[in-house]
Amino acid sequence: MVTTIDGSNTLFSKEYNQHYHNVNDGAINEALSKHVIPALKFHKGKSHLRILDICFGLGYNTFSTLYYILEHNLSHSVEIFTPELDPNLIESLKKFTYPKEFVILQPIIKELLTNKTYKSDRFCIHLYIGNARDYVKTLKNIDIVYQDAFSSEVNQELWTVQYFTDIFNACSQNCILTTYSVATPVRLSLYKAGFFIYEYIPTKRKITLAFKASSSSMGEYIDMELKQQRNKKAKALLDE
Repeated sequence: MVTTIDGSNTLFSKEYNQHYHNVNDGAINEALSKHVIPALKFHKGKSHLRILDICFGLGYNTFSTLYYILEHNLSHSVEIFTPELDPNLIESLKKFTYPKEFVILQPIIKELLTNKTYKSDRFCIHLYIGNARDYVKTLKNIDIVYQDAFSSEVNQELWTVQYFTDIFNACSQNCILTTYSVATPVRLSLYKAGFFIYEYIPTKRKITLAFKASSSSMGEYIDMELKQQRNKKAKALLDE
């Protein structure tokens, strides 16, 4: 366990040789600023949202979504679909020390980690233990995608054109995808899958937003065709 700059805890993955969160940004701050707040801002006028959280990991994106809705008295109801490959990680989270912001969510966290599902009048969470590539093919009408897998350098299978094509097909027409990655190969993979690419600066770091339809409401449009013309060596990521 590692304490990040905002006081919230994260873990280090020996398998991927990376922390689950940027220690210098803070785990809960990263979840809120890079995913939850931009996505809910974009969908501020929609009452019910279907969210795909790739991948569950320590649950910060999922739990931060509920926390932010409750803390700011938003009217949204949400249904969250989130895959996680490692069942041992989920079991270990029963003893994980979550931040004080999540105290109100403790009954939800406990039930979800035990039963892999949670349901109330406003919130519904489906935690799928298995391969995210298989899971996304079963979903439809997703309004928000938190693309928060380990980096493409160590987890390329969750950043390829083929993977993002499946994500594209699972999305509603007015979907927003958020990701911390600003790497050109990742953006090209999203673009080749059909997404419009935008750059957004929620706080101190740039992030990428992707949309099924062009959007003028958030971020700066990135012309990926022009980028590829200027950088002939830039390539999208493909399944091996």
